[in-house]
Amino acid sequence: MNQLTVSRSRSWQIRRPHFRATNVAGPSFDASTARTITGRHWANSYRNRLQVSDLCTIIAAVVVAFAGRFGLAEPQSFLSPHLAGFVLMSLVVIATWGTGLAVFRTRDPMVTGVGSTEYRRVINATSSTFGLLAIVFLVAQADTARWFVTVSLPLGLGGLVAGRWLWRQWLNAERTSGHFHFRVVVVGRRRDVEKVVGQIRASSGAAYTVVGAVLEDADNDGRSGALQDVSVISGLGRVADYATALGADGVVVAGQPKDGSDFIHDLAWDLEGRTMELILATSLANVAGPRVHFRPVDGLPLLHVEIPQFEGGKHALKRVLDIVASGLALVAFAPLFLVLAILIRLDSPGPALFSQERVGRGGNTFRILKFRSMVSNAPTLQAGLAALNEGGGLLFKMRNDPRVTMLGRVLRKYSLDELPQFWNVFVGDMSLVGPRPPLKCEVDGYEDPVHRRLYIKPGLTGMWQVNGRSELSWEESVRLDLYYVENWSITGDLIIMWRTFKVIVHPVGAY
Repeated sequence: MNQLTVSRSRSWQIRRPHFRATNVAGPSFDASTARTITGRHWANSYRNRLQVSDLCTIIAAVVVAFAGRFGLAEPQSFLSPHLAGFVLMSLVVIATWGTGLAVFRTRDPMVTGVGSTEYRRVINATSSTFGLLAIVFLVAQADTARWFVTVSLPLGLGGLVAGRWLWRQWLNAERTSGHFHFRVVVVGRRRDVEKVVGQIRASSGAAYTVVGAVLEDADNDGRSGALQDVSVISGLGRVADYATALGADGVVVAGQPKDGSDFIHDLAWDLEGRTMELILATSLANVAGPRVHFRPVDGLPLLHVEIPQFEGGKHALKRVLDIVASGLALVAFAPLFLVLAILIRLDSPGPALFSQERVGRGGNTFRILKFRSMVSNAPTLQAGLAALNEGGGLLFKMRNDPRVTMLGRVLRKYSLDELPQFWNVFVGDMSLVGPRPPLKCEVDGYEDPVHRRLYIKPGLTGMWQVNGRSELSWEESVRLDLYYVENWSITGDLIIMWRTFKVIVHPVGAY
C-alpha cells in the first residue's frame, strides 16, 4: 500500500529533463517549442462544437413538429388550450434527447471523427430516447406526441447524422493541414514500433502524429526505417519523462514489452497527472473493437474475442439489402446501360459486355459481367505482357495497359465498367460490399490463410475500392479483405458504399 502511494505521488510531479544529444537519434527537440494547443484541448473544443450543433439540430426538429401541429401561419392557433402542454412536451423531448446523446457518449473523443461507432451511437441514443418517450407519452395519454415521432424523430436523426458527417469533413480537412492531431510517443521493440508508426502514417484518417519513440532494444539507430525522422531514445525507464518533454498527448505501447503487464502497470502510474493517455496497440490481427469485450474476474481482466459468424440473421439482412439496392440500381441505370453499350460498340469491335469466370463464396465459380474496357482479344494478349506486370503477388496490373481502349480508360476511371455487376449482386453471386472477386488462377496460388476471403461473397465494392484500388500492393489488398471478412457489419457496409461514391467522383488509383 505504501509503495502504491509513493508511486502515485511521484507521478504527479511533472518533470521536463533535458535529454542529451547522445541519447537521441533523429532531429533535435527543444521542449520549449512544444505546441501549446494539446490534443486534449482541441478534443474538448471539438466536443463543444458537436454539442452546440446537436442541440441546434434537436431544437430545429422540435420546432418543425411544433409548426406542423399548430401552424405558424395561423396566429389564432396559439390560443389553443393544448399549446402549454405541447410546449412542455417539447422541452421534455429536447432535454431527454440531449441527455441521451450524452449518456451514450456520442461525443467521446475515442469515437468522434473516425469509423462508424460515432454514427451508431447517435442512432442508438436517438432510438432509445424515443422508445422511452413513447412509453411516457403513452402512459400520460398525450395524443399530440405523435408529431414528435413522425416529424422530429426522422428530421432530427437525419440532421444529427448529417451534422456529424459535415463536422468530420471539417476535421479531416484540418488534419490534412497538420492540425488537430494527438501527439504520441510509441514504445516497444523496434520491429513493433516501426510497424505501428508505419500504419499510423499510412492511414489517411489517423488522428495521431508520432513525435517520438522509445526503443526497448539496445540498437538505437533512429535514422533508419520508419523512424528516420522521429526523435528516438533507448530504455523503457524514462518513457513518461520523455513524453512530457516532447509535449505528447499520449503514449502508445506497441506489442508486448519485455516486462509485460508490470511495465504497462507502472507506466500508467507514471502518466497520472500529466494529462496524457495510455494507448495499447493490440497484437490481435484483424480484430475490430466491436468483437472485443472485457470481463474482469476478481481483478483478472479477461479479454473476450467473438468468433466470426458466417451465417445467421445478420447475413440474411445483408442479402435483403443486396436484393433491394441492386434491383433499384438495375432499373435506374437501364438507360445508362443502353448508352454505354452503344458507345462501346462504336469505340472498338467486339461485344459490349465482357464475361469472365471468378471465384465466389465457398470456392464456387460464377460468370462476372462487366462492360468491355479492353480490346476483344485482351486475354490472349496478357501472356506477352507478363514481364511488364506492376501488380505484384498474384495480381496482374499495368498502369498503361495497351489493351485498354480509349473509352475503356474513362469507364475504368469512374468504375462505370463494373455497373453490370449489379446483376451478379441481384442473382446472389456477389454482394454490394465484400472482398475483391478473384480469378481462378489467383485462388490456386492462395496460401491457406488467404482462403478466408472466400468465406463470404465477393463485393461490387469493398475496402480495397475505397483505399487505393490499383495502387494497393497484393499484401495490403489481402490484409484489407481479411479484415473485412472478420469484422463486417451493415453499418460498415453503408459507410463503404458512401465512401465508394466519393472515390468514383474523385477517382484514386483507377487504371
